Amino acid sequence: MTYDHQNKRISTERLVLRLFQKSDAEAVTKLCNNYNIYKNTLYLPYPYTLEDALTWINHHLDHFNADKSYEFAITDKETGRVYGAIALSNNKKFNNGELAYWIGEEFWGNGYATEAAQAILRFAFDEKKYHKVFARYFHSNQASGRVMQKLGMKKEGIFIDHVKKENQYVDLVYYGIINPQE
Repeated sequence: MTYDHQNKRISTERLVLRLFQKSDAEAVTKLCNNYNIYKNTLYLPYPYTLEDALTWINHHLDHFNADKSYEFAITDKETGRVYGAIALSNNKKFNNGELAYWIGEEFWGNGYATEAAQAILRFAFDEKKYHKVFARYFHSNQASGRVMQKLGMKKEGIFIDHVKKENQYVDLVYYGIINPQE
């Protein structure tokens, strides 16, 4: 993983994590306007519109510059194609942050979420000096849990009936990892 401070870009073996641009809005809309993405995410609306994408993208640079959160497009290193998104919140008071991600359904099963998340963990611990990173997933989304396990995160608990999705209460499974350099 290499981090380019000036351009706010992280490079991995196959991916470039970079800030979203307005020109990505159409690709984001196409990927997010998918019921299978919606049912596994906490905040994405469905149907997902171009306006949703533009509104979301519009705040990323300000959030990044304010050290509030770091939201990256997960893109192919060779073609620049957008595969999904990955974000890291920044809770300065507690020196931790939440990792969140989604990958477009057509790109599932290629290890992109794991590769991007490994890079974000390094960014959190090496660049931002976080003490801890945590993540959560719907109990029904076991693939997301496997990503967290591959990162070395440990299961910290299950929040039973914690959120409501499609008029049903669902469990959130929490994972976390402490900075191994501390």
